[in-house]
Amino acid sequence: MKVPVEGHSNLFRDERSGAIINSDFISYNQYMISRQKREIQKQEIEELKSEISEIKILLKKLLEKNESW
Repeated sequence: MKVPVEGHSNLFRDERSGAIINSDFISYNQYMISRQKREIQKQEIEELKSEISEIKILLKKLLEKNESW
């Protein structure tokens, strides 16, 4: 049986397990979408950092090669 949590229209407590259950599926889905977007952004930032590092290494090699001419 679900018991409403006082002051929260979308929260219920499961009497058997004592768990709090959120019945607001729209907000949950929005949260999951924003979480996935943040994860994608995090991966993109890491890729950009890696590419910038690679560019820096290549530039240093190019400068060293030009200095030896």
